Amino acid sequence: MASIDDVIRLLEAAREHQQSGSPGKIKNSKKVAISTKKKAPRKASEYSKKYAKAFKSIAPKHKKKSGGWKKDGYKRAVKAAHAKAKRMR
Repeated sequence: MASIDDVIRLLEAAREHQQSGSPGKIKNSKKVAISTKKKAPRKASEYSKKYAKAFKSIAPKHKKKSGGWKKDGYKRAVKAAHAKAKRMR
């Protein structure tokens, strides 16, 4: 059976080990190499550009004076913008 002094020594050793950083904590956090090259953003497709232009032109018709969307306004604006972008081809 362990004496009280042995138990205290073990607890102090465990506390010191925890403060210095235990291997269990380091195990979960993986070091990731940071590359200096930044990934270029994806190029917008021609259709997405046409859709964005069409949506911006149609959106005000489906909004209230305060700037919020009317009932089902966003849904109708999206549908109308897709139709307009399709005609722009």
